[in-house]
Amino acid sequence: MMTSGWTWYVVVLVALNIAGCLWLLMANVKRRPGDPSPEDTSHVWDGDITEYNKPLPKWWINLFYITIVFGIGYLAWYGVGRMHGFGHWSSKSEWALDKAAEDARLEETLKLYAGKPIDALAKDPGAVALGRTIFVNNCAACHGSTGLGAKGFPNLADEVWYWGGSPESVLETIRNGRNAVMPAWGTVLTAQGGPLAVDDVVAYVQSLSKPGQSEDEAAERGEKQFSTLCIACHGPEGKGNPILGARDLTTARWLYGGSKEALHQTIADGRNGVMPAWEPVLGETRVRLVGAYVWTLSKHDAPAPREAAP
Repeated sequence: MMTSGWTWYVVVLVALNIAGCLWLLMANVKRRPGDPSPEDTSHVWDGDITEYNKPLPKWWINLFYITIVFGIGYLAWYGVGRMHGFGHWSSKSEWALDKAAEDARLEETLKLYAGKPIDALAKDPGAVALGRTIFVNNCAACHGSTGLGAKGFPNLADEVWYWGGSPESVLETIRNGRNAVMPAWGTVLTAQGGPLAVDDVVAYVQSLSKPGQSEDEAAERGEKQFSTLCIACHGPEGKGNPILGARDLTTARWLYGGSKEALHQTIADGRNGVMPAWEPVLGETRVRLVGAYVWTLSKHDAPAPREAAP
């Protein structure tokens, strides 16, 4: 919103410009005493090329006056900044009218998909196409335009669902968001198991995704620490808990990286992941359409038809 100071600055600037144009026009439409006649300027070139000093045409002068009057009337009707004109127009009200019209048109389109389960919508090519558009406009910044995710942002095209992969769970995640908290265990582990305790737990966690390989002494020590602190969320076998958003550590699908350094940071310093709640932004039906598109990105027991795939 333009401040009062800037409003008056623009008003004064416009008024000076209009007054200047009016003065310039009035000062040059009439001949002044002592001016040469239109044919007598003494400006001659090549013997027969003469510069004349004829007055401006009346129609051009009148059009200039009409333009000045129009400019004054335009400003009086529409106003400037905080000074509203006689027409009570504002860009905000204009935007509100346009938005209301577009919302009404969109509402008619969304009526076709209201209240339907996302796995049912995933069988409708039109719903999936619309969901993909909404996804790209709102979700691609974190999950990528194809849903493959990035470091710290889940891959939506694989079979791993941290908060559950049922249609209801996926819809709940998009609708109300998620808050995933991995506590910082570095201080606790060091106090209990010494300076290498975090590395020991890292060794054990890495061994969970490598079945059949013998565990070293560090992993054996880490298992004891894991059984004391970590099983409350990740379970005794490290398979996680979708209710808490706890990761399945046996799949080697690492959200923040699976190297020793990345896992050490995760365990020692903790992680905080936030999935925003999109229902207040998109509304119920558009959330379902996004869910339908996301549902088509990964494999399910009853996959969407081929034509519905993105």
